[in-house]
Amino acid sequence: MHSKFNCIIAGAAGRDFHDFQTFFRKYPEFHVCAFTATQIPFIDSRVFPQSLAGPNYESDIPIFPEEQLPELIGQFEIDFVFLAYSDLAYETVMHTASLVQSCGASFVLLGPEQTQLKSTRPVIAVTAVRTGAGKSPLTRWIACRLSDLGLTPGIIRHPMPYGDLAQQRCQRFATEADLDAYDCTIEEREEYEPYLELGFSIFAGVDYELILRTAEQEADIVLWDGGNNDFSFVKPDLLITVTDALRPGHEVQYYPGESNLRMADVIVINKVSAAETAAIMQIKANIKRLNPTAEVIESNLEIVVNQPELIANQRVLVIEDGPTLLHGGMATGAGYCAAIQFQAEQVIDPRAFAVGSIAEAFQQYPHMGPILPALGYSEEQRAELSQTIKGSNADLIIDATPAGLSHVIQTSIPIVRVRYEFQQVTGTLLQGMIEEFVRQTIPGCS
Repeated sequence: MHSKFNCIIAGAAGRDFHDFQTFFRKYPEFHVCAFTATQIPFIDSRVFPQSLAGPNYESDIPIFPEEQLPELIGQFEIDFVFLAYSDLAYETVMHTASLVQSCGASFVLLGPEQTQLKSTRPVIAVTAVRTGAGKSPLTRWIACRLSDLGLTPGIIRHPMPYGDLAQQRCQRFATEADLDAYDCTIEEREEYEPYLELGFSIFAGVDYELILRTAEQEADIVLWDGGNNDFSFVKPDLLITVTDALRPGHEVQYYPGESNLRMADVIVINKVSAAETAAIMQIKANIKRLNPTAEVIESNLEIVVNQPELIANQRVLVIEDGPTLLHGGMATGAGYCAAIQFQAEQVIDPRAFAVGSIAEAFQQYPHMGPILPALGYSEEQRAELSQTIKGSNADLIIDATPAGLSHVIQTSIPIVRVRYEFQQVTGTLLQGMIEEFVRQTIPGCS
């Protein structure tokens, strides 16, 4: 037996850093030689700083592209590769495991017991079985219901640390100025800004022990808003998992979404009005087989357009949430639906004039419809997004990104904003379940 086992954490700038903080710092015999990065552009060729790595590391830990995994296993004489990112088809997970084993190393998945933090406050966690299922609109709806009860929710978001990791150790966003101060990417703004518009603060970053304890200082209850289909970093007292009626079967085909399905107290079948009855029944059958005691409700995402009268008879460029369209696998979203519903003359396909990494995204993800993914992970990519928008010569932009692009791009083309709002359709009222949970966990709250 070795005194130390050499390890690589395969990640995507999120759970990988959290797993390091919760497991690897606790068990120093597992020594991390490197991280690998995928899914998110511009996050490789960085380092995990020694200031976050702790006293068992004398220098920064390098981050490499995941494509280099075989040579890294040999270079660092790796014993274990830990997979630490989400929204992966089972086939992809096992191909990765086979690759790792063919290089002589072992393949490991860490679970909730080793990585979930315990809060001093009651915790509601919202997770999903796939990216883009609709967990954030639901989480915002829950935040509003908690506020109606006179409670302050400590809203914690799954990490998106794409900048300076040391500076992003613990972030609290309460105003637009906070987003600017942290130089947030479009993807970060999409997740944070909708909460700010509702008057809530939101926490995120790298060190989730510190983030949780900071949020607890001002919160009556902790509310976890998950990323992708990852499971919660904080141990929940009430776990709500969102499934997608437009992607039946995905709830049992993607890692770790099925884990969320199996663990859930409440399962939401979302987007039912746009789905076939057979799809809904397929999801219900999988729920009955894997988690028969869960409460099941059906819901929709209501499309809200700020100026729908501007859409008719216009040549429109539809811009949607990037991750949902890319590794989330969706062809279109709310913006495209709004264009059709309000009778746009034409939905402009941006492939012909997309530039740089935006054009590369269309080649890598050919399933996308005639929409533009809002990619903006760097200043260069935001410039490419602006150039692509300019090249459209559109009459109108339909902006279906959660944050609103007007904060990060400059264009003379008029913009109409589209948002999703959670709307329950069937089942025991979720509001009643939330109220009962509060009565049981917060003394004196009725």
